[in-house]
Amino acid sequence: MTRMPTTSGTAAPPAGQGGAAPRRAAETAPLDPREQRRRERLSRRYRRDIRWSPYAFIAPFFLFFAAFGLFPLLYTGWAALHRVELTDPTHMEWAGMHNFSRLWDDEFFWNALQNTFTIGVISTVPQLLMALGLAHLLNYKLRGSMFFRVAILTPYATSVAAATLVFVLLFGRDYGMVNWALDAIGIDPIDWQNGTWTSQFAVSTIVIWRWTGYNALIYLAAMQAVPNDLYESAALDGASRWQQFLHVTIPSLRPTILFTVVVSTIGATQLFGEPLLFNGSAGATGGADHQFQTLGLYMYEQGWVNLHLGRASAIAWTMFLILLLIAAANWLVSRRLRKSQ
Repeated sequence: MTRMPTTSGTAAPPAGQGGAAPRRAAETAPLDPREQRRRERLSRRYRRDIRWSPYAFIAPFFLFFAAFGLFPLLYTGWAALHRVELTDPTHMEWAGMHNFSRLWDDEFFWNALQNTFTIGVISTVPQLLMALGLAHLLNYKLRGSMFFRVAILTPYATSVAAATLVFVLLFGRDYGMVNWALDAIGIDPIDWQNGTWTSQFAVSTIVIWRWTGYNALIYLAAMQAVPNDLYESAALDGASRWQQFLHVTIPSLRPTILFTVVVSTIGATQLFGEPLLFNGSAGATGGADHQFQTLGLYMYEQGWVNLHLGRASAIAWTMFLILLLIAAANWLVSRRLRKSQ
């Protein structure tokens, strides 16, 4: 048997067959100073990019908000403390709280505030009730449910001007379709534009028509988030669909209902386009007797018709304070609802 020759030393394994590979010369050699500076610049640029890019992405919103939201708010607040006319907005005479105090004795302001409240109630309550009922119907499996969901949102996509002009034709005194339908059942024609309650009801119908479908989709989305186990448990206890709606659906929608009430109230406080276009000949007066003049119309009349920019600014800030009170009431109610759950 032939024995393999042995050696006293151990041979190094060839490269690629195990062991540590020799370092490359480029890795062990020192970097060129220019290359080192380039890498440092890239590293600093990368760190700055990671740190400041999020702020750059959200900066456009804050820029537009500052230009078209914050600046007008602060400017109107400053103008409300001065006597200033729209014909010469750079000439301001300090008036202090005079523009605000005179509102307490202004009967037209209180009339506009009352009309705003009345139209808001007449439009908001039926609107939300109808939206809740439509959402409840759409929550069940219906044929063509997607079509109905798109159809009820169509009025929201319609412009205020187009919708109001159509309703002006419908509520026309001599040739309106509404009076034609009333005459068919033996009711005398109604002068919708010149009556107090009739004009406010007509303006409210425009708001109801435009916003019912929008609120219905909000309610529908909230209803679909209610667990089916609650309905199954109620059905096992013998609850009918109406009882399930009252005792399961409504309590589950309390935060959503509160949200829609607050948003609709804010929209009613800022109501402007519908009453302005409902009686085009009356303009910003809201009818011959100011019977449907809202706060938005009164502010427009003071600022752009009577040219009293300081008074209009005071009315705008009064509306802003009213909205703050509404927001505070919303916060208190929502806080109590969270504690009761």
